[in-house]
Amino acid sequence: MLKNIPPIISPQLLKVLCEMGHSDRIVIADANFPAESIGKNSIVIRCDGHGIPALLEAILTLFPLDTYVDKPVNLMEVMPCDSTKTPIWDTYKEIISRYDERGAKAVSEIERFAFYEEAKKAYCIIATGEKAPYANIMLQKGVI
Repeated sequence: MLKNIPPIISPQLLKVLCEMGHSDRIVIADANFPAESIGKNSIVIRCDGHGIPALLEAILTLFPLDTYVDKPVNLMEVMPCDSTKTPIWDTYKEIISRYDERGAKAVSEIERFAFYEEAKKAYCIIATGEKAPYANIMLQKGVI
């Protein structure tokens, strides 16, 4: 047992967060994201049954966001043909603002298929049970 590790962080996820270096990226993927096919060259960690906000909060207690880039947090942009609303993004921005002084300014959107291409280069993809639409989020690690 360790002290001060959020209980939602599994031993496998803690190990991966420790292994990651500056500029490595991690994707926290919603339940619809093709984690296994996109992540065939990455580490895929299953966190079924967990939502992204709780995981994001826990990860950011341990994980510094990259200060060498303007936007170390990327969201999957809503397709122009889709009228889906994304209130979960406001939740993400609130969480991020607790851990990074840039707050919402650290967040950008990436076109859906470009997000998939960037996710293929991620060190790790966390597959969650999150059901909110367009809930995928990518974090770029900084330095301590």
